Amino acid sequence: MKSRIVAIFVGILILWSMLILRAGHLQFIPDDRLNTLQSRQFQKTVTLQARRGAIVDSKGRDLAMSATAYSLYADPKLLENRRAVAKKLAKALNQSFSSVYSKIKDGSRRFVWIERKLEQDKADEIKAWNIRGLSFVEEWRRVYPNESLLAQTLGFMGSEGQGLEGLELGQDHLLRGNTKKVFMKKDARGRPLINNGLMFTEHPEGHELRLTVDSELQYRLESELQNAMSGYQAEQAFGVILDAKTSAVLALASAPTFDVNRAMRAPAESRRNKIMTDVFEPGSTMKTFVIAAALRDSKLQPNTKFYCENGSFKVGDRVIREAESKEKFGDLTVAQILAVSSNVGTTKIAFAMGSERLRQGLLDFGFGQRSGVDFPGEARGTLHGLPWRPHLLSNVSFGHGMTATSLQIANAYAAIANGGVLNTPYLIQSVRDGETGEVQEATPKPVRRVLTQEQAAQMRAMLVGVTSKGGTGGLARVDGYMVGGKTGTAQKVNPNGRGYLPGAYISSFAGFIPANDPKYVIFIAVDSPKKSYYGSTVAAPIFSRIASYAVRKEGIAPLYLSDEKTEQKKREIIAKNTLGKKEDTKEMRLTAEELHQVTDLDALETVPDLMKLSTREVLRRINGRDLNVKFIGRGMVSEIVPAPGSALPKDREIKVILK
Repeated sequence: MKSRIVAIFVGILILWSMLILRAGHLQFIPDDRLNTLQSRQFQKTVTLQARRGAIVDSKGRDLAMSATAYSLYADPKLLENRRAVAKKLAKALNQSFSSVYSKIKDGSRRFVWIERKLEQDKADEIKAWNIRGLSFVEEWRRVYPNESLLAQTLGFMGSEGQGLEGLELGQDHLLRGNTKKVFMKKDARGRPLINNGLMFTEHPEGHELRLTVDSELQYRLESELQNAMSGYQAEQAFGVILDAKTSAVLALASAPTFDVNRAMRAPAESRRNKIMTDVFEPGSTMKTFVIAAALRDSKLQPNTKFYCENGSFKVGDRVIREAESKEKFGDLTVAQILAVSSNVGTTKIAFAMGSERLRQGLLDFGFGQRSGVDFPGEARGTLHGLPWRPHLLSNVSFGHGMTATSLQIANAYAAIANGGVLNTPYLIQSVRDGETGEVQEATPKPVRRVLTQEQAAQMRAMLVGVTSKGGTGGLARVDGYMVGGKTGTAQKVNPNGRGYLPGAYISSFAGFIPANDPKYVIFIAVDSPKKSYYGSTVAAPIFSRIASYAVRKEGIAPLYLSDEKTEQKKREIIAKNTLGKKEDTKEMRLTAEELHQVTDLDALETVPDLMKLSTREVLRRINGRDLNVKFIGRGMVSEIVPAPGSALPKDREIKVILK
């Protein structure tokens, strides 16, 4: 009996020992099979999308942000009286009963979305019902607090949180961030354990983009473009402001625009970023780069003269004319050709270069190729391959027969403004990692040197002449500041066929301020204005207002010069920029006196305005001038050949017709 008890005791002891060892083995030694079984029964792995990173302007002001939203889901198996729940939800969510009930009527289902991205007050209302089987997932929704500000650049999101256009699309990989896997605990019946009505509360963060854009400059630009559209009854208007030194984009816009929060309700035409995606024939703003390319190739100097054929120059079987029939220029210096925007003069400069050298010069300034800006969908523009017929060479010299984007034009002017270096324009100033906080700063990216410092200074000097007295860009001037730039008036290409749209023009102005030390490069274009169409009267005043705001906002001190000395002082200041380093002993090639001579439009002799004067008054008016006047008829002056304001012919003869 005793031995039997001992045997039973030993057996029980061995059994317990085995149980203890097995328990220890299970507790302390990993078992993949059991771990997998436990995970499957009591927890579920959920992949969380990161909260989308914010987009801010250069001063850190919010442009696009992710606000908390709550997505409602149901576990139909846990719902009691599903028809009553569906009626209550339909009323609260402003949905039909049938659409809600169809989602929850199948009691065998364990998960179904009811509504995504609800506002917090609506989520709180539904939570207060305390209905078993209804729960929320904390998500995010994209909010654009400034509504239409920078709309075409920011772009917008799709319903599933994917970027569809603009930076939201182009930088989606950064803004979206990295996904994160979290474990959701379940009870023994497989039901998710809810914390305060939420399935889970933690989310990773996407990267934050800080742009180079200044919101205040952007708002001013957009306001001016919208006013231009209504004031000139134009189809659209667009503009861009660059940092002259680096080509950082400080503002860019096109009108009409749209509210980004309601993007899908806006027409696709309004959502496109036309500064980068739309091309057009730029017109006379291209004359600057024809002259710059010729200057670089030593084909001319600012005081080189060209005979402008009295406004009519035959090229092959076609005739090149000036913009106005009354413009009948004779000998003009290169600076004067640029200032009065002579088509004939620029054509002759292009012929002096030849198509191969001119095309290469335009390529070097960035035309006919993408600039490389960090934005999707940038257009290349067109610059035809060689050979060029003489008529195409002439057309290209004054901005026809080729196309460019607004950004390409502005960036090419920045190369002149900054001393001759073409940079890659950029929109993103820095990227901050949402998880680690690490910041990566963007730096300017020079592409190539296109002009020497001296050549760039000479170009700036001539562009100041465009905005001086008698130049086409007079309305672009800003009181107290030196302005350089060029007007453009181009016929609008017919998008549905060959040729141009009758009576349709794109009026533009490209320039920089202050010309003695450029800070801003600004390009403005107005598409199909009805009340006027010259760049000098439509786009130049818009440039002036935006430039005036920009320099005063930046606190750039004006130059206080007396009116009678302003032009000469401007030339002296610009001329100083042609000096090399202090240790460079060579003299300036372009002195202040020479600069005055080549850019002084008062020195350009023109036909006087003698209209509606009698013979006696005409003789008194021209007394002392070296003019050969022929009178035809009697009475009052009714016509003058050449027209008043045009350049005097070489023989200095004018015909005065009296009636």
